[in-house]
Amino acid sequence: MSAALALWDRVFDADAPDWETDGRDWPNRAASRFVTAGGLRFHVQVMGAGPVLLLLHGTGAATHSWRALAPLLARDFTVIAPDLPGHGFTAAPFWPRMSLPGMAGAIATLLDVLEAPPALVAGHSAGAAILAEMCLHGRIAPAGLVSLNGALLPLKGVAGQVFSPLARLFALNPLVPRVFAWHAADKAVVARLLRGTGSRIDAQGAEFYARLARRSGHAGAALTMMANWDLAPLAAALPRLAPRLLLIVGAADRSIPPADAREIARLVPRARVIVLPRLGHLAHEEAPEPVAGEIAGFAREIGVLAA
Repeated sequence: MSAALALWDRVFDADAPDWETDGRDWPNRAASRFVTAGGLRFHVQVMGAGPVLLLLHGTGAATHSWRALAPLLARDFTVIAPDLPGHGFTAAPFWPRMSLPGMAGAIATLLDVLEAPPALVAGHSAGAAILAEMCLHGRIAPAGLVSLNGALLPLKGVAGQVFSPLARLFALNPLVPRVFAWHAADKAVVARLLRGTGSRIDAQGAEFYARLARRSGHAGAALTMMANWDLAPLAAALPRLAPRLLLIVGAADRSIPPADAREIARLVPRARVIVLPRLGHLAHEEAPEPVAGEIAGFAREIGVLAA
């Protein structure tokens, strides 16, 4: 096992996304900075003014996921959007720290360094789970949490029994991310993966996903994160979630069952669900203006922004 992990570390080091080449035309590049926290070098974008809003993307994505939404939110908020550990241009930690508690701890350390406690937080897919984990363990205390097609519940049935062990098997084999990256050189492969989310995003967005997927370090981080993921403890603790919860759901999401949001709303006191018709898992990329409006409206409802 130790030999496999050592080899895995070399894969991360050898083919992580490069800021000067892969990031040459990165969305909102002028807002980017690099910050060291907890032994990791983070890529973070900071823009706007007002109450601090922390944005966390999902597995396999990076800050490009917020390319249109973040500037809209920056009209009302100080937006802080990091690349998660091992994703995009943020360094990858050692294997065990790619778990849900590990990710939560890494982001909390980054916020400490930035001296930026968030008043509001919003996360897409797995990013929502990280934010909920941080709230439940007192690492942040925002007034509200926005879940954008959030992955807050374990997979059900056979998929739940098979997914994590399979991801773990793939993650332990350092050849798998390289093979995936090789296939991702074909834009049609990435296009099929994106269509599988139920979303239709623009060509620029698809290009950024493809660019990252072609790097085995990024692909390996996504696999490692999935291999270490365990949502059962989080789901059991959701009734204790203190911040107000807004669940924004794309009705055509093929990655996370839209019905999950209703189940979560039954678990969390005062939670509210908004369903966006015809949008998929990447709803915030397909329709950034309506999503920004819902987030700002929620912020006014809970007193983060003036009514």
